Order: sequence, then structure tokens, then C-alpha cells
Amino acid sequence: MQNRQEKISQLIVTAVQMRDIEDRIFAAGMPVVALMEKVAGLIARRIQEIPPTPLKKQGGYILSNTPFLRGSPQAGGSRVGILVGPGHNGGDALVVARELHFRGYEIWIYSPFSKFKELTSQHLQYAQSLGIPIYQTIEQLPNSDLLIDGLFGFGLEKNLTDPIASAINQLNELPVPIYSIDLPSGLHTNTGEVLGTAIRATHTFCLGLWKLAFFQDQALEYLGKTELIDFDIPLADVEAVLKDAPSIKRITSEIALANLPLPRPPVTHKYKEGHLLLICGSRRYAGGAILSGLGARASGVGMLSIAVPESLKSLLVSHLPEALIIGCPETESGAFTEGVGGAIAQLELPEKTDLSSFNAIACGPGLTRDATPIVQQVIESDRPLLLDADGLNILAQMGAIATLKKRQAVTVLTPHTGEFERLFLDVPDAKHDRVQAVREAAAQSEAIVLLKGAKTAIANPEGAVWMVPESTPALARGGSGDVLTGLLGGLLAQAATKQIPVEDIVATAAWWHSQAGILASQERSELGVDAFTLTQYLIKIVSN
Repeated sequence: MQNRQEKISQLIVTAVQMRDIEDRIFAAGMPVVALMEKVAGLIARRIQEIPPTPLKKQGGYILSNTPFLRGSPQAGGSRVGILVGPGHNGGDALVVARELHFRGYEIWIYSPFSKFKELTSQHLQYAQSLGIPIYQTIEQLPNSDLLIDGLFGFGLEKNLTDPIASAINQLNELPVPIYSIDLPSGLHTNTGEVLGTAIRATHTFCLGLWKLAFFQDQALEYLGKTELIDFDIPLADVEAVLKDAPSIKRITSEIALANLPLPRPPVTHKYKEGHLLLICGSRRYAGGAILSGLGARASGVGMLSIAVPESLKSLLVSHLPEALIIGCPETESGAFTEGVGGAIAQLELPEKTDLSSFNAIACGPGLTRDATPIVQQVIESDRPLLLDADGLNILAQMGAIATLKKRQAVTVLTPHTGEFERLFLDVPDAKHDRVQAVREAAAQSEAIVLLKGAKTAIANPEGAVWMVPESTPALARGGSGDVLTGLLGGLLAQAATKQIPVEDIVATAAWWHSQAGILASQERSELGVDAFTLTQYLIKIVSN
């Protein structure tokens, strides 16, 4: 049974939902001032615990030579600038300022506003009484070793304008780390859109519950390293607000590992552990078939069959000797010429000798668009189906929504942004709001849609969304998507024999794939993670 902390770490909320949750807390009797003290105390403690901080420099970050804010203040390394806005986010920052001041750090405050919420105004008055200097213009600011951003919190809707916009741009140019409270000032809480301009944080403390902006690709360059500050929101209040809304959840290691490895009884055999049919490859893109097969191998699927053009058969056998390689008729250019039914019918498989022999089908990597008959055939089958790459491009030509609604079995689509736009012409821009886009696409197509990206988003037709919280740009390499297709296909085939929800399996595969990329990049650098290398790290994730 999940504990409270695990549940809280999985949840993602909109600005409205977060406000409603806070309103319930305050209505129950929690004083705003008490909550502010608790939150700011946790932040002040974390700031002192964080290891030596990266300093901003043109083109990236360098590490500070000063052990900053570790234990007692360090001479010459303890000046903190506090950026204070008019709302309660500014109040949080002021309490952090007070706490660090009492611990001996040299503090200054920048606040260009004339009006404040009452509680924030009181904290500002008290800071002034402590002798903490307060500045209203950028030009007045002394040097600092760290800036704490409390200008604007969640719920900002309007574009920032001068003079605050110009001030933020100047603050971003300073060669010091910036820690943002709840959200970098200037970001939209739901979409992650930059509202005119925004603080480029080195580190962001998300308060209470994860906000949607943390899972939008367009926000990532502003968030820096992120962490959740759990200030003990009662789970009952969270559930009361979220109960009628489709869920949005982070895929945590606890969720993913609960499905990995998929449980096997003591007495079993290969066909009981899932039989996957991969349909992939062409003479031009033979590597796509190999990489997909290696991804499927890592999934632990009981039986793997791979249909490829006949000329690729010996190549696939050499790389995947345990797989059953099905050679199919091909064109002069080495692409499929027709469906795979005839080739499959000649195999000595148990019971049926057609597509119904398989627990799942994955189709697309390396096909080329000449393979339209193949895609049409698998779409008409009654098997769970995963479409990727040219399988998606062919589906788009057929009319994705109308075609998919005719299917009786589950369909999983794994597009990148370009493929997504070709498939779903009437869905909102995925670059603006990935969560809303993937949710709408799944509802229209009645498929499970996995939208690839720095923050991969997965939605089912009922509107539930899963987000993969971590990834690495090391996966931005040709072939890494083929590996995911094989891995996910193998898990789908196993899930079909064990009655595990497909959505959980799709989310688990995406998490597993990302974690393998992260581990590989840590050991080999981001430049050292080609798709073949990635396949070698998949098992390391589940064997640790």
C-alpha cells in the first residue's frame, strides 16, 4: 500500500486545483502566516544543504569554488540577494531572508513594488527593522553569491512588462545562481509558457504539489534542477479537489518497478510469457529492425518474431539468434511489397498461423512509406497494436482518427512532435501545452498516445495522463525511438497474458527507456549514448 509521501510525489496539479487545495487548508483553520513560516523554513534549510552551487556563465554553468551556504557562513561566500514580489510568494522569500539573516548570512532585498499583500508587507517591515537593506532599482544592487527568486508564484496569467521585465532580464545576466520559490517568475503555471520574460533558475523549489509547468518542454530551460518541498498537505484535501478530474501523475520509480520485471509463475513456458510480432525494417533502414529487436529482447518477452524484407533475414538472425525471423516479399529497393500473412502462414507456430498467433504487434521502425499494405493489415487485426515511425506516417495518410475508431483492440501510438501534428490536425499545438494536446489526441482517436519529448506525456482515452519526470538529451539520437518501440512492444505482449493495464505498461516502458538513457549518459557522457549502447543499459535499470 502506498504511503502518503509516495502518493503526493506522483500527483500533478493545475493552478486552479492548487488554489482550491490551499483554500481548503485555510478554511479548515490553518493560518496563512503559519503555513508561510513552515514553507520558508523548509526552503531555508534546503538552501543550506544543497552542495556547492553552479555559477551561471555564458553558454552554461561552472561550479563555484566557494562551498556556499554549507553549515556556518563562509567568509566572502555568504551574501544572498532576495527578490521580493507583492504577493505571498514574496512573503515566503522574506521569511527565508529572515531565517538566513539570523544564521549569519549577509542579506539584501530587491523589491521594485509599492503595494504588497498585508502579510508580505508585515514581513518586509520586519526585515527593514532588522537592518536588512532594501533596494528598488537594479542599479543599486550589491554583488551576491546567490539570488532567491520570490517575485511571482503560481497563477500568473499576464505578460510581464517593464520595468519588472527589464529587471528580470538584467538579473538573468548576473553570473550567480538563482533559486526560485515554487516557479521561476514569469512562467505560466499550467503551460510553462514564458509570459514576456522569466527568471532562468538554477534550482526551483516546487511547493506542496508538482505543477503542470514542470512537465512542459518549453519551461525546462528556465526551471534548472527541480525538487518538491512537501509541507504536509493533508491527502484528504488533495483527493477532495482532484476526485472528479482526470488524473495527471508522475511515473515514479515505485510505480514503474512495481511492473518490472513482470511477475512469472514458477511453472511456465515461452508462449505464456508473451509473443510479440515486430514488423520493421527495409534495406535502407535495416538498423531500425535490429534496434527494435534488441529493445524487445531486453523486455524479457517469451517469444519474439520479427518480420522483415527477405534480404534482411540473415542480418537479423546474426544479431538476434533467439528470435524467429520472418522473411517477406520485397521490392527492388528492399521494402515490403505486401502483407505478412502469407509469410506467417508458412511458419510452424502452435495453433493458429496468422496474426492471431501473437499477443501484440509492433509496427513501423525502418519501414518506409512503401509499406502501406502492411500497416493496413495490422490495423485490421484484433491484436493489441503499437504503431511508430513510418507506421504513424502511413496512418496519417489513411486518416488517423477515423481509421483508429474502427479498431476493436487497444492501439498505442508513439509519435514525436512532428508525427503528432501530422496525425492530429485538429488538436491544440503540442508545443504550447503537451498535456492538453496528448489528452485531446487520445480522446479523439480512442488510442493510448505517447508523445515523445524531454518530458514524455502519455494519455488514455478517458483523459488520464502520465508524465515521465526525468530524461536526458542523450536520447536525441537516431534509433533511440526504435529501441523504445521494441521494449514497449515486448512489455505489451507480456501484459496481454497477465491482465496488466496497458496504460501502466506504456508509462513503465517510457520510464525504463529514459532511465537507461540517464544511466548511460552518467557513465559515458551525453555524447556516448548511441541507440545500440542504450540497449545495453536497459537491463541495468531493473537489475540494480
